[in-house]
Amino acid sequence: MKKKAGIGSKITLALTLLFFYLPIFYIILFSFNDSRSLTKFGGFSLRWYEKMFSDSTMMEAVFYTVVIAVLATVVSTVVGTVTAIGLSKCKKVLQTMVERVNDLPVMNPDIVTAISLLMFFSILSVRKGFGTLLIAHIMFCIPYVMLSVTPKLRSLDPNLIDAAMDLGATPFQALTKVIVPQIRPGIVSGALIAFTMSFDDFVISYFVTGNGVNNISILVYTMSKRVNPSINALSTIVILLITLVLGIVNLVPILHEKRTGEKKRFTLSRRAITVTAGVLAVAIVGGIAGGSISRQHRRQSAIEKYGSDTLKLYLPGEYIGEDLISNFESQFGVKVIVENFDSNEMMYTKIQAGDSYDVLIPSDYMIERLIAGDYLQKLDRSLVPNLDNLSPAVQNMDYDPDNTWSVPYFWGSVGLVYNHENVDPAAVEAEGWEILRNTDYAGRIYIYDSERDSFMMAFKALGCSMNTDDPAEIDAAYNWLREMNNTMSPVYVTDEVIDAMMAGYKDIAVVYSGDATVILDENEEMSFSMPNEGTNIWCDAMVIPANAENPLLAHEFINYTLTYEASFDNSETVGYASPNAEVLEEMSGSEDLYAENEAYLPRSDGEMDEMFHDNRTLQKELSKLWIKVKAEK
Repeated sequence: MKKKAGIGSKITLALTLLFFYLPIFYIILFSFNDSRSLTKFGGFSLRWYEKMFSDSTMMEAVFYTVVIAVLATVVSTVVGTVTAIGLSKCKKVLQTMVERVNDLPVMNPDIVTAISLLMFFSILSVRKGFGTLLIAHIMFCIPYVMLSVTPKLRSLDPNLIDAAMDLGATPFQALTKVIVPQIRPGIVSGALIAFTMSFDDFVISYFVTGNGVNNISILVYTMSKRVNPSINALSTIVILLITLVLGIVNLVPILHEKRTGEKKRFTLSRRAITVTAGVLAVAIVGGIAGGSISRQHRRQSAIEKYGSDTLKLYLPGEYIGEDLISNFESQFGVKVIVENFDSNEMMYTKIQAGDSYDVLIPSDYMIERLIAGDYLQKLDRSLVPNLDNLSPAVQNMDYDPDNTWSVPYFWGSVGLVYNHENVDPAAVEAEGWEILRNTDYAGRIYIYDSERDSFMMAFKALGCSMNTDDPAEIDAAYNWLREMNNTMSPVYVTDEVIDAMMAGYKDIAVVYSGDATVILDENEEMSFSMPNEGTNIWCDAMVIPANAENPLLAHEFINYTLTYEASFDNSETVGYASPNAEVLEEMSGSEDLYAENEAYLPRSDGEMDEMFHDNRTLQKELSKLWIKVKAEK
């Protein structure tokens, strides 16, 4: 029986280790994937490491993460340790009260702490950025230090300090030479916990930072919106560095003990950690500081020309060319602060709250809302001569007919990606959106989790306008979606549909055209169709907010984005159709690019195709109905 129990324990241990470490091995393996897929290995390559190290935004995120974590650890360790020592000499009532207050940040959900700090900084009108991020990290790290130090203090003889002072020690000497060495393990533990909490934090950081100051967790969240295997490369580097530090901390003391026979584990471990962290910090800070010095002269010239050397750009995540920002910064000697939003509605909320940006990239219907709310300023067309580069297909669009307020950035459609090996192309062509209710494909479809896009396909399938506010048509579309939900067992997804269709997990998916372009480029079994009943032809465009601090530089950025070089980089990287006429023709006409990719070029002659218009009443109604549709699943 003991032998069987031992075998069972070993199997359990092996399965536990496999459960914890298999995802890590998976990340490391796919960091060397030649394909863009996060699930399908396409051959060995170092391309994502090269992209990671050449991405200035990613390197700055690493820099901010390390600097914030180190500073927060040092400050919180000192403050937490001194506070804990001071409390140990106070009355029991005061100790209990402070300890209860200290427990609040630990017990509170991160989202509550994050919102509280956001409101606090907003009330004080504090500019969000490095300072607010550091203060927040120090605040939530201090309780963990105190929780680690306090038990060590309680285990000490309460007469220890008196004894030291009776022997001639000053109060400071008694603290530093007697108390601190006795509680050192608790201090070190608290510091390590503080560093880990700071390095790992996302929720609080996301709400209290701004002005382009991002840490690794925020960067990874932003990058996860679209397929970006650089996440795996960055994660692998972090894993290897942590493994290296742990190896040094554990192996060096053992080797030293074997040589000397003396146990100096903690001293050597601290030295190893300090040396390793110091080398990493110097390398990161030195590299970034060196680059900053080399740009200083040109940035001074930019200040003289534009009145500023900094442009604040607010756009959806993973929605820009690999080299566009770095090329613009290099050519004009400026610094571009890039911030990302999850949705048009989130962006609108920040603009309403008074946040200032120089260039926004919202969608068509949101531009209508911004214009109506006087949140935008008109473009000075004399400062944007590259407007002449625009394709006729993106000129005179409904939301801004004369391009008075906006300049197209990307445009596209919504359609169906399907596996032509498993789904008959003739059936897709004949049935259009109704293919999503064809029970032959039940359990094999992805639906984009968006009330706007889902009701669009229902309206079009029923021959209605997607901007209708007719209650009868809305009710009919609701019932169409309910039937699809109840008979087809669809999987509701967002951006993860890209990688899922690359891997061929389902046979049909509702996908944006640019995402479909990437899918078709990676999986030859996939095809794309825009149903004849009509679809949403959309456009995201660059606008300048009314409260922009640097409108001259904003015009320069917009003008640069319309150049052939920038437009080509944008379109090749992201996969959406370019507004630049030359790039659009080359991309859709070259066999080396997207000539044979039917998803890249949206149609411009569909009689039933439409653009969404801003109708908040309709949007709220559709949101409620969409929740009810999914609730029946």
